[in-house]
This record gives sequence, C-alpha cells and structure tokens, in this order.
Amino acid sequence: MTEIPFRPTAGNPHPMPASVPEGLRLELGRAKIVPGMEREAEAWMRMLNERIDEGVATLAKERAPLQAAFFNREADGSLWIYYLSLVPEDGPAFDPEASDIDRAHAEYGGRVKMPGWEELQPKLLLVPDHIRDAMVRWSRGGGA
Repeated sequence: MTEIPFRPTAGNPHPMPASVPEGLRLELGRAKIVPGMEREAEAWMRMLNERIDEGVATLAKERAPLQAAFFNREADGSLWIYYLSLVPEDGPAFDPEASDIDRAHAEYGGRVKMPGWEELQPKLLLVPDHIRDAMVRWSRGGGA
C-alpha cells in the first residue's frame, strides 16, 4: 500500500464559511505521528487527560472556546492526530512557555508528531444560538 503523504501548510489559508461567527476561526488540522512513536502519542493524550484542569485553565488566556484532539489509523497503517479548535482570529498564539502543561504538551508534540499541520477547509459550524453567543463572548474576553 502506498504511504499517505504528509504536506504541512503554512498557517491556515482557508476562508471561514458564513456559519462561523465573525472574528472566530474554525480549524481542523492533522499531523502524522512519527512511526514507532504510537505508544508515546497515547501517553501524551493520557497526560493531557490526567491534567484536564490545567488544560482547561489555558483556554482562558488563549480565548479558545473549543479544543479537541482525535487519533485516526489510516489505511496505510499510519497514525494521525487531528486537532479541532475554535479560536479568535486575533487571539494569542500557543506559547509553550506559558505554563507547565503547555510546556509538557509542546515537548510531547515535538517528540511524537511530524512538524507542522495540514489544515482542512472548514465548511459548516452548527451551534445553537445560546452556545454560539457564549463562545463568542468567551473568545472576546477569555471568560472574564
């Protein structure tokens, strides 16, 4: 079977669909896990789940109302991580030195995933109005 290529993109070049509130970016990126690092990738996600309170605390400074990660084993046997986020367009970039959890997260990522992300093109965001309003408020003030 032919290996699935990994082609990271610079930034997120995709326009937002009308269903994404103004000022927000819906992002879904994927990266290939380095072959042989699958167990370490699982340990990375275990660490983040075990330190969930610390992880949630980082959302306020990033003004990010949503972040989620998924693994997928592709047809060629490779493991990929998918990262879904809703973030403000003018939000701060991820700072691996901002906290212990950010540092640990970045260290794992640097070891187990290939550098960069392939950014998928967003097409639709369906959210009830009351949740959409809360997400927009959060992205403007980080929950303040």
